[in-house]
Amino acid sequence: MSRDAILNKVRTALGRTAGEPVATPPPVRLRVGEVDTDTRIASMLRAVEALAGKTHRAATAEDARAYVAAILDGKTAVASNAPFLRECGIVDLTGVQSGLTDAAALRALCATADVGITSADYALADTGTLAMLASPAEARLISLLPPVHIAVVPKDRVLSGLDELFTILPLPAEQTSSMVLITGPSRTADIEQILVRGVHGPGEIYVVVVG
Repeated sequence: MSRDAILNKVRTALGRTAGEPVATPPPVRLRVGEVDTDTRIASMLRAVEALAGKTHRAATAEDARAYVAAILDGKTAVASNAPFLRECGIVDLTGVQSGLTDAAALRALCATADVGITSADYALADTGTLAMLASPAEARLISLLPPVHIAVVPKDRVLSGLDELFTILPLPAEQTSSMVLITGPSRTADIEQILVRGVHGPGEIYVVVVG
């Protein structure tokens, strides 16, 4: 069947004719619920745990640092350049110089590290999702390549859900080359419909909400 014949069948099914302008799409409908901060955080942590992730509500930055230190306990780690990690004193736990800008050096470091530590630009309470905007502060490799990912997030970045995210960030491509949404440990069931974790990314994830 020719290309023109295929396109004609599609147009006919849609009730259109050749050259007809595309109709104006309906307006985007975003619904942002009124949810208080503590309820959002509790929902976020429950959602992460339902996906086999581990969580911690840290009252202070010092509490968050101590929790991360207990997870590391001799493991090798690399941390992102996120200012919030520096505020919490977490970058110092890795023993790795922060501020890496050389892509090859960062790739080699992430390929050998046991743990990758990041913050997150936003966290979505309804699904337990971390929204990560690729930038010099948050390199994608750190959250994707090491087998364990720890995300340390201040409580004011926990949003109700995806609708609220897109009210704050309607055009992500204007701010970043890549926005990654991370929902629980990496998992796949492509082969024989058997669930396997850690194939396409970290098999373990820890989410720490601070404040």
